[in-house]
Amino acid sequence: MLTSKAQSLSEVHSSVSTSYAGFWRRMFAFAGPAYLVSVGYMDPGNWATDLEGGARFGYQLLWVLVLSNAMAILLQTLSARLGIAAGRDLAQACRESYPKPIALSLWVLCEIAIAACDLAEVIGAAIALQLLFGLPLLTGVVITALDTLLVLWFTRIGIRVFEAMILVLVASIGICFAIEIYFSKPAMGEIALGLIPHLNGQSLYVAIGILGATVMPHNLYLHSALVQTRQFGDSWDDKRTAAKFNLIDSAVALNLALFVNAAILIVSAAVFFKRGVEVTQIQQAHLLLSPILGASVASTLFAVALFCSGQSSTLTGTMAGQIVMEGFLNFRMRPWLRRLITRSLAVIPAVTVIYISGDGAAYKLLILSQVILSLQLPFAVIPLIHFTNDRQRMGQMANALWVKSLAWITAAIILGLNGWLVVTTLSDWLEKAGANRIYLELFLLPILAVITLLLLWILFSPWLPAVLRSTGQTATAMPLNSATALTPSLYKIILVPLDHTEKDQKAISHAAAFARQHNSKLLLMHVEEDVTSQLYGTLAWTAEVEAGRMYLAQIAKQLEEQSIVCEILIRHSKNPAEEIIRVAKEQRPDLVIMGSHGHKLLGDLVRGHTINHVRHALDIPLLLVK
Repeated sequence: MLTSKAQSLSEVHSSVSTSYAGFWRRMFAFAGPAYLVSVGYMDPGNWATDLEGGARFGYQLLWVLVLSNAMAILLQTLSARLGIAAGRDLAQACRESYPKPIALSLWVLCEIAIAACDLAEVIGAAIALQLLFGLPLLTGVVITALDTLLVLWFTRIGIRVFEAMILVLVASIGICFAIEIYFSKPAMGEIALGLIPHLNGQSLYVAIGILGATVMPHNLYLHSALVQTRQFGDSWDDKRTAAKFNLIDSAVALNLALFVNAAILIVSAAVFFKRGVEVTQIQQAHLLLSPILGASVASTLFAVALFCSGQSSTLTGTMAGQIVMEGFLNFRMRPWLRRLITRSLAVIPAVTVIYISGDGAAYKLLILSQVILSLQLPFAVIPLIHFTNDRQRMGQMANALWVKSLAWITAAIILGLNGWLVVTTLSDWLEKAGANRIYLELFLLPILAVITLLLLWILFSPWLPAVLRSTGQTATAMPLNSATALTPSLYKIILVPLDHTEKDQKAISHAAAFARQHNSKLLLMHVEEDVTSQLYGTLAWTAEVEAGRMYLAQIAKQLEEQSIVCEILIRHSKNPAEEIIRVAKEQRPDLVIMGSHGHKLLGDLVRGHTINHVRHALDIPLLLVK
């Protein structure tokens, strides 16, 4: 059977070696993916619920954070195991397992959730800028749109450097709150009592909000892709070893996130609850910290931690968006463009609402973002459990019975409480709608009905008739001697763009090998892009242009001595990529062979910009020689 398996995060797939001797060195080689994931568990959306929980109920809801963290570790472990055992991220698995309409619906919901998460990051970073520099909140929201450029720059670095940078931001948040706890001097005995589960009618709603804000759906997609950046063998022993180290990575990273969330709640309880101060906005908490604690640095640390939270979430959110789009649609978009679209979807509503309703609306937008995330969560959790329970997909690493039980109990708790949060929030909206209630109902109820039907389909899909579960993807069985049944490609004309460096030799060597085998004609092409060439085109003459002509003539002569037919093509342009495309369309070669030189004439070739430009514009094979 012929199959095509696109790699998740192909630019960094299996890019990190783990073949080290000794437990600690291997553990550090595997460490990293969970730290990127943990950022989503301490984003600005969590701050609102943690601050409110601590200010209203003291330490009573600490156990909710611990329970949420245990659920998160279980779900993220399942996500990592899916990536390791099946070699697929969650989005790819959904696309390959569900009918196209279902997969597209899941993609739309996931994109909405990512935009909602980005909304929380926009508001959190804007609030931090307001607290640190006194900028108007609206100005801060607009400034956060510029971090697209920052993300674009970070996409050029390796995954290990990226992980290290995120770890620095996470560590900064942790240090800030460790100092905040020192200033606030919480009662340790009361903290211990807060770990004992107990609820009342008033605290239930806040507990649901804390749980709903903790488990982030896009993290499940992200983690299943990030674990595939590590190199591990194909044997089940190798995969089990990788899963073991990733479990350690998840436990350590998510417990750091637990510390941050617990620290926010503890500081809020020690500072505000003890003094009977009600906190309904993040800005209010910042303003009250200094006068109550008597340390001006407390407010600054709070704002710095909030800013680090927003920025680190922004970076990992961009990567999650890339994974979701590529996995569900099998479509790749440049990260900076992907970031620009997602950030626009967050900035535009934030600017509009804050402009119309004022700064006080920012907190309401934070709550709204958490409700939207709650709506999407079941559509990530349930497929994940189904996939990791599937022995055909997971092989020897399919979930054991006790893991299945814990997973479904976790899903039931999360889905029930998140559903309660959504229903309660929507009921509150309807009550406050007044005369516009009927219009709000006409808008919301059909959406909820469609979402409910989709959820039921996902939940019971393994037991539905095969005709309803058909993905529409047909696999063509090939005969055992399929190699003889394939028609070999003939490359009669081969285009070889050159840039006059010593590394041209490899591209020419490959081209010559193809030419001898296929009796091909080689088109040796070079683009002159100096100022004279740009101004005068084919009439240009400089020492550099003449040297280029002689260089190509010498290569052609050597190839012709080997009975290889050659033709020299010299073009003049400031954009070599466009000129290569133009020549390819004129000459209609059967193959293009390009060297990965990184030379200025081929502009950022190593980074893929020219290659991608050429690749997307042509419908003929392209061989990249490094």
